[in-house]
Amino acid sequence: MTVARFDFSWGDSATHQETLDNLRAAVKSTKKLCAVMLDTVGAEMQVVNKSEKAISLQQDDNVILTPDNGQEASSQVLPINFDGLAKAVKKGDTIFVGQYLFTGSETTSVWLEVDNVNGDDVDCKIKNSATLAGALFTLHASQIHIDLPTLTEKDKENISTWGVANKIDFLSLSYTRHAQDVREAREYLSKLGDLSQTQIFAKIENVEGLTHFDEILQEADGIILSRGNLGIDLPPEKVFLFQKAALYKCNMAGKPAVVTRVVDSMTDNLRPTRAEATDVANAVLDGSDAILLGAETLRGLYPVETISIVGKICAEVNIILHGVWDFALKIDHVFQIIKD
Repeated sequence: MTVARFDFSWGDSATHQETLDNLRAAVKSTKKLCAVMLDTVGAEMQVVNKSEKAISLQQDDNVILTPDNGQEASSQVLPINFDGLAKAVKKGDTIFVGQYLFTGSETTSVWLEVDNVNGDDVDCKIKNSATLAGALFTLHASQIHIDLPTLTEKDKENISTWGVANKIDFLSLSYTRHAQDVREAREYLSKLGDLSQTQIFAKIENVEGLTHFDEILQEADGIILSRGNLGIDLPPEKVFLFQKAALYKCNMAGKPAVVTRVVDSMTDNLRPTRAEATDVANAVLDGSDAILLGAETLRGLYPVETISIVGKICAEVNIILHGVWDFALKIDHVFQIIKD
């Protein structure tokens, strides 16, 4: 691992500080450097489940999304942290609610279709049966502009306190939608003095960020392709095309590009699937400079093994890339590489 990402969508400053203290102890004992990245919350909508009781949602039933946080989360009502959803959506729009990160699992994530808007409430039809567990779920409205700031007041507080105290190397700017988002974040960092040299990686998570990709790339120090969210906002068959185009543009601009969500199955399994292993290799072949792990190392059963095997795949691809291409493309030689 070369960069440790501290995701402030989850946990508090004290928890992240304990993790960072552990990281620094590891850096000292292994004599291997590891940079620190603060990942902002950004324009993220969340469902609040104060009781933390599991919520069972049944296909074809209805559930109401409400900004009234005084209500208890249940299979009939889900309180959210944003009071502008009713103004942003219309009948037929798609909304996704998922645990942790966007795993795509149809048993821990639920698809909703807007049925009716009633004042500030949004009445939705449940498209698949699922059980949501935990205190917090992320809510994503597909291809809908959400009128929330990219750098929220909470983000600014986290940066000015935890970020300054720990002299972060990178800022992951979640839900970057316009170049102005990056400019505003950079202006804020420059005011803090100690973080004036902190690099900003714009995280592209929705169609709005994709539409303004070229201008964002000019302003940002690097790009993170958040494929979990993009896979919700884009049709699945379009995600690969954006990945290849975005990585090519980053390479041409000479700016680092990071790909996320590669070995989800290793959250619970010791080995990745064949498709996942190939996906990691293809990401490197496409020009990705780094692989960002999420659920696999946040709550996975095999975090060390995950980093190890992803590293081995990347190293194997780099052997090919740093060799002579006509050598690698000869079938006999490729088979010999596999045997070796």
